[in-house]
Amino acid sequence: MDDPVQGDQLKTIVERIERLEEEKKTIADDIKEVYAEAKGNGYDVAVLRKVVALRKRDLGERKEEEAILDLYLQAVGEQA
Repeated sequence: MDDPVQGDQLKTIVERIERLEEEKKTIADDIKEVYAEAKGNGYDVAVLRKVVALRKRDLGERKEEEAILDLYLQAVGEQA
């Protein structure tokens, strides 16, 4: 690490990461505000979070998981 170019490069990388971490925090705060707004409008935030998570996943994967869940529920005596 005696090479000053590598030191400069490393410093630049660290500074970029720091900026991105700050942006990530800002975005996380913005998301919290949107969830708070949704709650204030009467929406169930836990369900809303689940909807957001489900929409990130592949539809086929979701349907397969739902089918397995239904099968398991039926096996333990719960009706899906």
